[in-house]
This record gives sequence, structure tokens and C-alpha cells, in this order.
Amino acid sequence: MTDQFYDQLAPYYKYVYQDWDASVTRQARILDEVIREYTHLSAKTLLDASCGIGTQAIGLARLGYEVCASDLSAGEIDKAKMESLNSGLTIDFRVADMCKVHEVYPGPFDVVISCDNSIPHLLSDSDILKAFKQFYQCTKEGGLCLVSVRDYAQMERQDGKKMFPRTVHPIEGGILVIFDVWDFVEDQYEITTYIIEDTGGSQASAQVLHGGRYYCVEISTLEKLFVEAGFRKVQTVMDRYFQPLMVAVK
Repeated sequence: MTDQFYDQLAPYYKYVYQDWDASVTRQARILDEVIREYTHLSAKTLLDASCGIGTQAIGLARLGYEVCASDLSAGEIDKAKMESLNSGLTIDFRVADMCKVHEVYPGPFDVVISCDNSIPHLLSDSDILKAFKQFYQCTKEGGLCLVSVRDYAQMERQDGKKMFPRTVHPIEGGILVIFDVWDFVEDQYEITTYIIEDTGGSQASAQVLHGGRYYCVEISTLEKLFVEAGFRKVQTVMDRYFQPLMVAVK
């Protein structure tokens, strides 16, 4: 159901950010700095294996990277293509499962990325290992794999539902309000996203999106899975990106 969740979210995804365009620029700058710091390659080619609407792919393409990008959600890929065209960029966007991405983009690439907590959509260590092995095959010798995730070890959680606010945006005639409800069951949780358009009347229109499921996998486990997939010099960079950023060298 996760791809269906993101298909429905795609038209609203930019509103998840307070300023999506500024975030595209900021995230690309930080990722580019990390890439330059951690590889001896003059990195040019890059694969985004979970690109969403292109938040990272578009920013890095603007910096001169030759970008291929994929996502399981066809709706998000359609939105990413539109945003890329609006930016005057040429990016090879395709619908693909990150656990089979090497079949779609054999590469090898200087850099493979998967940002914004996409990896925990894979609900077991074995599925994450499959993805990491695919990333390894797509990465050039001496190249990098970058993955950003939530730090679940630091997150307070207990079984049951908890509300998380997102953003409030002005729209024509009113405001758009986005918030999530997370429903925790043991080491997984499902997100329901509520999108409310309030145009000042006595009733507001609402979209309720179900089906975003995550596995609360800890960074220490992901580091071990990177090594098992074949990567070396695996480390986690804190306080540089908006999430912990894992860096693995092939």
C-alpha cells in the first residue's frame, strides 16, 4: 500500500515542506559537500533510488550531477518529471522498486542515494539487505552510498496512536493544514496523513491518506547490513543533514 499512499500524496508533497524550493537547494548543497568529503572520485554520475517528487535529484542535477532517479510510486515519478521539466533539467526518471533497482539502472554510478527515511519502508532486515546489495551493485568501486534515516533509537514510542503536526500553508482563499497520525505496533507503525483545506466556510474539505508503513530499524542495525552487503568504511554523519546521514564506501 505504500506506493498507493505516495501516489495520493504526490499532488500535495511540496506542502510537506515549509518551503520546498529552498529545501531542494539546501539539501543538495549539503549532500554535495558530503560526497566531496568522503570519496576520492570526481563524482559526476548519481542514482537516487527513492526519489519521491525529486527533492534531492533535482537539487543535485542543478549542481551538475548526471542524475538517474526512481521510485515505486508512479504518481510521484510523474510529479518529479514535471518539476524537472519546469527547472529545465534532464533527469532519467523511472518507476522501480529499490530492491530491484540494479535491473533498471545497472550503472555503475559514482554515488547512490536514498534519502528522507525511505529505507524503513522496507519492513524487515532481509528486505533492507536486498536493497543494500542492489545499491552495492549499482555503485562504482570507490564510490559512495548515502542513506538518510530517522534515529529511531532516540524516538520515544509506545503502542497506540500519536499525532505529529506537519505544516500550515496559505492557499487561495484560505489555508492548507497537514498533520499525521502514527499508529505504533511493536517495531512498526503506519502513518495516516490528513490534508485539510480551509477556505473560511463552516466546513473544510479533507483528504485522508492511509498506508504509509515504516519499520523502526535502528542505525546500528543498518550499519551492520551495509557491511553485510559488501560496503566498507560505513559511518553515520550526525548534525549535517536534516536526518542522520549514513555514508558507505564501496
